[in-house]
Amino acid sequence: MRRLRRLLLLAILLPAGAFFAGWAALHGSLPQLDGSFDLAGLEAPVTVKRDRLGVPELSAWSLDDLARAIGFLHAQERFFQMDLQRRSAAGELSELFGSRALAHDRSMRLHRLRHVAGQILTGLTADHRRMLEAYTDGVNAGLGALAVSPFEYLLLRQPPRAWIPEDSLLVVLAMYADLQDENADSDAERGYLRNVLPAPMYRFLYPAGTRWDAPLTGSAVNPPSPPAAEVYDLRSIAGAVGDTDPVAPEYEPEMAVGSNNWALAGRRTAHGGGMLASDMHLRQRVPAVWYRARFKVANVRGRNLDVTGVTLPGTPLMIAGSNGRVAWSFTNSYGDWTDRVILESHPEDDGRYLTADGYRDLQIHRETIRVKGSEDAVLEVRTSRWGPVIGRDRQGRLQSVRWLAAMPDATNVRLLEMMFADSVDEALRVAPEIGMPQQNLVVADADGNIGWTIIGKIPRREGGFDPLLPASWARPGTGWNGLIGALEYPRVVNPASGQIWTANSRTVGDAELALIGDGGYGLGARSRQIRDGLAPLQNATPGDFLKIQLDDRALFLDRWRRLALDLLAMPGARQTAQRQLAASVLADNELRASTGSQAYRLVREFRNLCFGRARHFLTLEARRADPDYRPRLSRRFEGALWQLLEQRPRHLLDPQYDSWPDFLLAALDDSVDRLDSDRDGRLETWGDYNIVRINHPLGKIPLLGAYLNMPPHAAAGDTFMPRVQSANFGASERFAVAPGREAEGYFHMPGGQSGHPLSAYYRAGFRAWANGEPLPFLPGEPAHTLQLLPVSPLPSDLSGRQ
Repeated sequence: MRRLRRLLLLAILLPAGAFFAGWAALHGSLPQLDGSFDLAGLEAPVTVKRDRLGVPELSAWSLDDLARAIGFLHAQERFFQMDLQRRSAAGELSELFGSRALAHDRSMRLHRLRHVAGQILTGLTADHRRMLEAYTDGVNAGLGALAVSPFEYLLLRQPPRAWIPEDSLLVVLAMYADLQDENADSDAERGYLRNVLPAPMYRFLYPAGTRWDAPLTGSAVNPPSPPAAEVYDLRSIAGAVGDTDPVAPEYEPEMAVGSNNWALAGRRTAHGGGMLASDMHLRQRVPAVWYRARFKVANVRGRNLDVTGVTLPGTPLMIAGSNGRVAWSFTNSYGDWTDRVILESHPEDDGRYLTADGYRDLQIHRETIRVKGSEDAVLEVRTSRWGPVIGRDRQGRLQSVRWLAAMPDATNVRLLEMMFADSVDEALRVAPEIGMPQQNLVVADADGNIGWTIIGKIPRREGGFDPLLPASWARPGTGWNGLIGALEYPRVVNPASGQIWTANSRTVGDAELALIGDGGYGLGARSRQIRDGLAPLQNATPGDFLKIQLDDRALFLDRWRRLALDLLAMPGARQTAQRQLAASVLADNELRASTGSQAYRLVREFRNLCFGRARHFLTLEARRADPDYRPRLSRRFEGALWQLLEQRPRHLLDPQYDSWPDFLLAALDDSVDRLDSDRDGRLETWGDYNIVRINHPLGKIPLLGAYLNMPPHAAAGDTFMPRVQSANFGASERFAVAPGREAEGYFHMPGGQSGHPLSAYYRAGFRAWANGEPLPFLPGEPAHTLQLLPVSPLPSDLSGRQ
């Protein structure tokens, strides 16, 4: 009996001991918030004050000290996030996650970005290298100061790897990969369809614009008309070739990585200064993409630096924010930053390819990928002078990809200069010198000026080739000839309207558009709604900007609602209970992507079914020629589809239907059936479908998700409106600010500052983001103060600081 009692006691104590040991380990990886820490390499003390949300204000003596200090904070609160970013770009995730990450690593290793990062580092100025080295030292000191490694490494049973300066550049390169088509896959699809389809049909499927265009310069571009029956008769083709896959796959609109931003000139604001809004749309995860901060450095470059905004863990840079004189933010430009290059192989040796200088040998690099729990994987990467060989096209030709991110001179850390910009003119002048993913830069200054340009490097294309299609660059003078000069960059400054807006669609036209290129820019519906929302504003305040950012009106989809109602008004169309239900639901006067809306959910489903089925049958011939082909087409395919629905040419109708109304009614019937699966007369609402789930990379581990993931919730917003939101994609931050009046601005972020689930700052601010409740742009009163102290005595003369 005594033995049994001891066994029972042991059975209780062992799990309890394991629990408390785990709890102690978790606590050991919490960051230091108060007191002092000796940080080697500092020239002078750095004060870190955190407010009730964990937002730090760093007061430093020099930029190098500032870099060292923010590196310390990033490592203590976000090291695992930084690690994943560098590994993602370098193709090194398998070392942490095993073979499940091997496909990703193989894909990224083709670009050899760790090698590129080393080349970038070598080309930086001495000051910029020193800043990255200081940041690196701060990161490793912050990581080393934790009593226990960050909890993720305990779960993965892997030690964290020290930071090196190249890793910060890999984090920047990871953003290129997130924002761009690194393998020029869109070129490959266009090239295939251009070869399979008649030219008028190809052009029809890829309209350059639509009626929804809202560029800053130039006008809307009408899409081309459908090809005539004598040019392309789909019904005859279908009868000749048949359709081996008559059921269209599910279609869901692609959430274009990008963002909204806009600015109003001082003559239209309440205070006379310029005012800026920003919400950068990205894949949402835990922890949040950005880390908020306020930087203060006294008497640096002849001024007192005071800048607030968002940093990117892994780099010491302020990405977007306001410095008291200038506010700036970005949206993805969707310019054309990659090209597919057809290699003309030697007839007897495809290890050699033709260039303007004759045949050259492909270079071969062996990449070793370490795989947790398995043997190393070895990848043989063949590269041409233009980039890695990524495979063969359908004609058996080898193809390379030219990508700006792989050019060492396209990336640097000169975004640092935005913190010192004193005016819109100065910000636009420095933008062409900055090497980063190519973005729409929108700026506003305290004097009331506003401006736009492209930030990041732009290739100079020569030789007359079509950059939207794969092409041979073997002919002399064909390809990229370096980068364009600063004076060639397009700009818009103080337009007559007093407003600037961008939202991932076309921003300019004609020669300027040719310079930027078409990398898949979006339908202009969101841009147009923002433009029109700004137009009536006078004496505007940040609150007016928040209303636009939270605008969930479905203006773009309203014509689809009217189309459905017109169908239901046809004689005999309402003969079923389901159609009567649809007519009742669609009677709402205003269509919004609000959580309780059945009408929005139905209209969206109807449009998606029509879009997916039309895209499927219009590419019948291409799918027949290659059964593995899966059509994506352009984000502007809506322009082609709507013309079909207006003109209703029978020769371009899916052969399964006798008429276009039959096609549309079938889609509407199927939409109602899907959303009323219980046949209880109640359609699924938008909130039933659009459940936001922002999760930690390890949040799928059983029992941990409730502690690591943000709480799921039904959310308003969708793709074609200012309030962009899907299950795990949307505003990664949201702010509005007038430079010089930062105290009046607001800020949102879908998660807290800390990456540690036991921190009070892990979820701080999430509810405000979800509910659209403004939080202050500036950090509040300090709740914690940490002094970072030099290890060695202070030097007698600090005048030479950077």
